[in-house]
Parts: sequence; structure tokens; C-alpha cells
Amino acid sequence: MRIAVYLPLLLSLLAPLGARHLPERCEPRLATWLLTASALVLGAASTVSLGLLAVAGLIRIPVLAVLGHWSVHAAQRDDPTELSVSLIAGLLLGGAVLMAARMLWRRARTLAAAALEAACLPAENGLVVVEDEAPDAFAIPGMPGRVVVSTGMLHTLNETEHDILLAHERAHLTAHHYAFITLAQLGAAANPLLRPLATAVTYTIERWADENAATTTGDRTRVARTVGKAALAGHAARARSSMSAALGILGNRTRPVGAGPVPRRVAALLAPPLGRHPALAAATLAVLVSTSMATAEAAHDLHALLETVGAW
Repeated sequence: MRIAVYLPLLLSLLAPLGARHLPERCEPRLATWLLTASALVLGAASTVSLGLLAVAGLIRIPVLAVLGHWSVHAAQRDDPTELSVSLIAGLLLGGAVLMAARMLWRRARTLAAAALEAACLPAENGLVVVEDEAPDAFAIPGMPGRVVVSTGMLHTLNETEHDILLAHERAHLTAHHYAFITLAQLGAAANPLLRPLATAVTYTIERWADENAATTTGDRTRVARTVGKAALAGHAARARSSMSAALGILGNRTRPVGAGPVPRRVAALLAPPLGRHPALAAATLAVLVSTSMATAEAAHDLHALLETVGAW
């Protein structure tokens, strides 16, 4: 284990780069898949790498070496990993496993509660209307899921915009967007360097739902205006700043990367649909394949080392 074991950790440093370019250049569905796979693969690979480094250090501890019938001298000769590096890796591994388990537990409880709530809500064609003057709309995953819309939001939008809103929220349910978020957040919990990827997934699933609504209605401009209108209504407390940003973007067909998620979504809808960008997708897949191969190579090296020190 010389270079391969460190490669997944080094490639995790590319996460901000992928989180910046994939959402703005790739079709949203493909971007969501690539970002989620990147977070999951890099998170798993980096955790395995920490585990391999920690095990490589354990065989250098005399007490454990005696119990395992290992040769400390052979381990020091054949493996260049410093004991201090292995100790740090062990601590990071414990933190990664703890954070990932904690995230999974909380997410499982949240999804279970959402499914139970969805099953108990009376609905017509999967739609639940609640009496609330605050404009709001969201999807609750379940079997089946529900789209919940407040009366305040229905009063804010007209009939055509109601259809756009429902198409957007139903896209979240039919495409199981909650699963993408869960997997991306799991990878980020194991490796904090991957948090930009998880954040990007929360944006690309909204873009995915926007594009689904645009395909359903056949009017990208109207969908863009509905997204902006619903966002402004839902953020009434910040009406002045939100309105200036949203109205400014409605007349601009460029994609302001540094802007907030809603103006970026509106700008993307006013622009032509994004393509699959095969070069960027291929580069992402190459990183994931390299990560997987490096992890497998590091595991093989550790296996060979254990055989060497055990047979000494």
C-alpha cells in the first residue's frame, strides 16, 4: 500500500469541481446520477482506505502482533505506512462510521415518518390540500406518496400554474428523488470533503423536476415564471431582496453560477435544454473507475502484506 490507498482520499478533493460543473453543463437527470454515484463511490472508497491504513498500523503494535502471529519487523520492512498515519486514519475511520450510521438512522426515521404520514392523509389523485394561508407545496414519499399544497399557494398561482406545480412535485415522487438525496448525503457523512456533491444533488433534483414540468406542459418560459412566482410567494419575509433577484433573472438568459438556486433554475429554464455532455460524463466515470480500481489494489496489497508478515 504505497499510492493506491491514498488515491480515493486525493480524488475526493475534486468534489467541488464536479459539484460546480456537472449541474450547469449536464442534463439534470444525468447530473443527478453522476453526482450521487460520485458521492457514494468516493465516500465508500475513502472509508475503506482509512480502514486499510488503520489495519496496516495495527500489525505494528507488538501486543497485537503477538496475538495475530505477525512479524513486526516484516511489517516495517514491507509497508512504508507510518504508525502515526495509521493512528490518524483509525480515528478518522471511527468518525466516518459514526457519522454515516447517525445519518442513516435519522434518515430512516424521517422517511418512515413521512411514509406513515402520507398513508394517513386523505388525498384525491395523490393530492392533499391543506388550509393554510402560507404559500407552500411539497412531496411526501410513501406507498403511495402524496403531493401537499396549501390553499395559500393555490390562491397565489393560476390554473395553468397549478398544473406546472403538480407536475414538478409529482416528478419528485415518480423519480424517487429522496433516494438520491439519501445516498449523496450518506457519502458526504462518511467523507466531509464530498459535501459539495450532496448540496449539488439537492439542486439537480429540482432542475430534474423543473424539466419534467417543462416537458409535460411544453412551455419552458411559463414553467420558469411559475418557479419564480412560487419561490417569491414562499419567501414573503424576504420579499424585497428575493423579488429584485428573481425579476432581474427573468429577463436574462445566461446561467449565473454564483446566484442562488432559484434564479439559477429560472435562468436554466429560459435557456435551451442542456445536453448530456459526454466528455464531462466520461471524465466523471473515469474518476469513479480509477477510485474503485485503486481501492481494490490497496485491499490486495494489504492482503499480500498480511500473508507476508504471517508467514515470517
